[in-house]
Amino acid sequence: MESLKRRDKINYYLDLAETVSQRSTCLRKRYGAVIVKNDEVISTGYVGAPRGRQNCSDLGYCLRSKMGIPRGERYELCRSVHAEANAIICAPRRDMIGSTLYLVGQEMDTGEYVENAVCCSMCKRQVINAGIVQVIVRDDREHFRVIQVEDWITDDESLQGVLGY
Repeated sequence: MESLKRRDKINYYLDLAETVSQRSTCLRKRYGAVIVKNDEVISTGYVGAPRGRQNCSDLGYCLRSKMGIPRGERYELCRSVHAEANAIICAPRRDMIGSTLYLVGQEMDTGEYVENAVCCSMCKRQVINAGIVQVIVRDDREHFRVIQVEDWITDDESLQGVLGY
C-alpha cells in the first residue's frame, strides 16, 4: 500500500487562510487570516468594508488607487478592515494569547502572492495587543516566513518613521 502524503500543518493552515481570502472585497489585494491555538482554529478574517458599508467591489473603485496612493501608505483612506484585524475582532483575547496568526495575500490583478507580505503597522499593533506570539506569512504555495511578534515589540518601526509595510 502506498503511503499517504499529507500536507504539512503550516501549509494546511495557510491553505485555510487562502480559502478565507476568497471572501475579500478589496480591488487591490485579497488577504485572509486564520488564528490558531493548540491546533484549534480560533478565528478567521478577510479584507472588507465594515458591516453595513459598501465594499470597494460593490462601488467598482478603490479611492486609494484613484489617488495613486502606494502600498503601505494612507490607510485612513481605505474603506476596508484588514484580514488580521477582522480575525482579531472576532475572537476573545483569552483565546488568542499564545496563538499563531496565518496570513496569505494575493494581488487581485495577477493572482500572484503579495511579495514580502506582512501586517501593516496598524495591524501589527493589534496583533501585539491580542497576545498573538507569531505570524506565519505565505510567500508562495510551499514557502512561508515565520515572524516572532516579540521582534515587532523590540524593533519598533514607529520610532524610526518607517511606513506600514
